[in-house]
This record gives sequence, C-alpha cells and structure tokens, in this order.
Amino acid sequence: MDNALPSEGSLKKGFIIAWFFGLIFYFLEYVIRSSPAVMLPGLSGAFGVNALRVSAVLGTYYYTYSVTSLIAGVALDRSGAKYPVAAGLAILAIGCVLFAIPNVLAGDAGRLLQGAGSAFAFTGCVYLASHGFAPRFIATAIGLTQCIGMLGGFAGQFVAGPLIQHGVSVHTFWIGIGLICGATCLLLFYTTPKENKGAEYGATSLSLLKPYKVVFTNVQSYLSGILSGLLFAPTTIFAMTWGVAFFQKDRLFDYDNAVLTCSMVPLGWVLGCPLLGWISDKLGKRKPVLSGGILIMLLSFAQLIFMPSLIPGYISMFIFGTASGAAMIPYTIIKEANPDNVKGSATGGINFLTFGVTALLGPVFASLYGKSLGTATDHLLHFRNAGIFFLITTAIALVVSLVIKETGRGAEKR
Repeated sequence: MDNALPSEGSLKKGFIIAWFFGLIFYFLEYVIRSSPAVMLPGLSGAFGVNALRVSAVLGTYYYTYSVTSLIAGVALDRSGAKYPVAAGLAILAIGCVLFAIPNVLAGDAGRLLQGAGSAFAFTGCVYLASHGFAPRFIATAIGLTQCIGMLGGFAGQFVAGPLIQHGVSVHTFWIGIGLICGATCLLLFYTTPKENKGAEYGATSLSLLKPYKVVFTNVQSYLSGILSGLLFAPTTIFAMTWGVAFFQKDRLFDYDNAVLTCSMVPLGWVLGCPLLGWISDKLGKRKPVLSGGILIMLLSFAQLIFMPSLIPGYISMFIFGTASGAAMIPYTIIKEANPDNVKGSATGGINFLTFGVTALLGPVFASLYGKSLGTATDHLLHFRNAGIFFLITTAIALVVSLVIKETGRGAEKR
C-alpha cells in the first residue's frame, strides 16, 4: 500500500499546493533581482568599487540565469519538480549569504549563484502549473505567476529602498533574505509530489539533449525567446538596475521619488500579467494582445522621454509596466508550439533566450549610457538618448510579434 501511486486528482492537488510555494520562491527571486537597484551606493561602499563595477557584478546574474535555465528545463522533464526546484532555491539562498560578504569577488560568486538558483523559479512554477491546472487556465496561471514575481520586484524596490534608507545594512538585508529562502526551500521540498520519470526517458546523455533538440529545431521557439528578451530588456536593465540612478542624476528626482517611479514598472506587471493572460485566453488568440501591449509600451515610454511633463513619471512607468505584461505571452506561445512532453525544456529554452538577450544588451547599455551617467553636460539629452535605446529594442519586438505564428485555439478556426 505504501508504494501505491497517488490518484490523478491527488497528484493535481499536490502540484497546485507546490505551485503556491513555488510562487513564494518566484516572489523572493524577484526581490533579489530588483533590490540592488535601490542600494547601488551601499553596494559600492561594501565592495569598495564604483557603480559601473557594481553593475557588472549585478549583470553576472543573467549569465548564469540564462545558461542554467537549460539545465532547469531538462531536469524538470527528466526528474519532475521535487528535487530540481528545491535545489534551485537552496542555491539561491547560498548566493544571498555570499552576496552579504563585503568583498567584490564574493559579490560576483554570490550573484552568479543567485542567477543559477533563480533559473528554477519560473521554470518550476510553469511546470507545476502545467501539471496542476486544466489547459484552458494555463495562460492565466502563467500570468498570475508572473504577477507574483513582479510583486516581488515591486517589494524589492519599494520596500527594500526605505529599509536601506532607514538604517538596515546591506549585509543584514542579504543575510535575512537568504534565511527566508532557506526556510521556503524546506516547505517546497516537502510539498512537491514525487514523480516516476524513469519510463519516459533513457539514461544516456543523448536523451538529456533530446527535449532541446525538439525545442531548438522549432523556429517558433527562437522567435518567442527573442521577442520576450526584447520586451524584458527595459524592465531588467533599466527599471531594475539603472533606473533609480538615472532618475536621480538625469531627471534630478530625489531618492524616494526615483524609487517610487521605478517600482511602478513591476507593480504594473502585477496587474498586466494576469490581465493580458486572461484576455488572451478569452480571445483564444495570442498575437493581438501581444502586439497591442507592445504598442502601448512604445507610446508610454516615448511620452516619458519626449514629453515628460505631460504625465507624471510614476504614472507613465505604471502604464508601461502594465502593458509590458505582454512579455509573458511568448511563454505561452512556446509551450503551445512544442509537444507536451517537453514543457519544462520549452520554458527553460525561452528563459535561456530571453535572458541571453538581457545579458547581451546589459553591457551595451552600460557602456553607452551607464558609464557617462552623472558626467554628461546635458542631463535631459542623456536621459532621452538612453530611453531611445529601449524604444528601438521595443520597436524591434513589435516587428517580431507580427511575424510569429498564432498558437491560440482561435488560430484553428481560420
């Protein structure tokens, strides 16, 4: 009796419970990803380096995040969620503790581990949701997942900023968040159902690569990853890394106003991700919602850059963040464009491509505009040129959204 397999209904319930704890993992991952933006001076002092070097440390997150996403995807498909997702959260906890050490090399190592561990958060949540919810609710569940993540992104700036400003040291912050990750890891491990994947996959190294052969021989996978990467770039590179400093130096905002303005982007995602996912599910189509969201992103960001007095910056950034919830729709597209038995690998593949784009664009932006922050003679022009960089990447995304194939159920009715 002890070895009897649980019923399908019991398994689904178990996956939904584990998905809930996975949401906490994803919330914490985004707190960790976004909070350094509000503590650049503190990190510079702790590591004994300038802001540009700190941005390089922070950028290493995306290198390991993108590469480890591939490992996360295939690990989920081969082993189920129980061990890989808990291991990812444990790695994230260790990375936070290392990041608290006042040494730049420890900071590099900690941030690399944070990126590696974080790769299991969203990929794991999508896997758990795909196994716990009915197919008609998947886009909504993915949107809600990203909503919780971006709520973490909001907290990482709007809550962490005042904590740092009112005397909580960088060291204390990172030790504390590491301990929270460790406690959540135990809860996630004990609630996630164990699966028997032995019958589905062989033990050869070739079988390890088989899911990715399916994913990466599909042109839709590349288009989904590039599209999502271009849409994530303004959020990850600007709002969650450089934004606070840019609003302070170029727009002369005080610290609190700069933090509030940038935190509106992840707060907008809290609304936009589930809303756009729900609209997409209702329509049965992905492309109209995707392209419409990108168009609103372009208009709101252009207003922020060229007509900043028309609407307050925090409102513009909230509208931009809400519309950029469209960046999650390619995650649904890649799942629908690939077979069900490579769900985890498809999500790992799009994470690899998405944050590979971020890892490539981040240093380019830092070199072109981050390096000259605070030294430019015309601050408004400097801010405008930096903004045009993201207008261009978003415009390219709009073009790709018109090229990618429709995968929603509405496509079958044409």
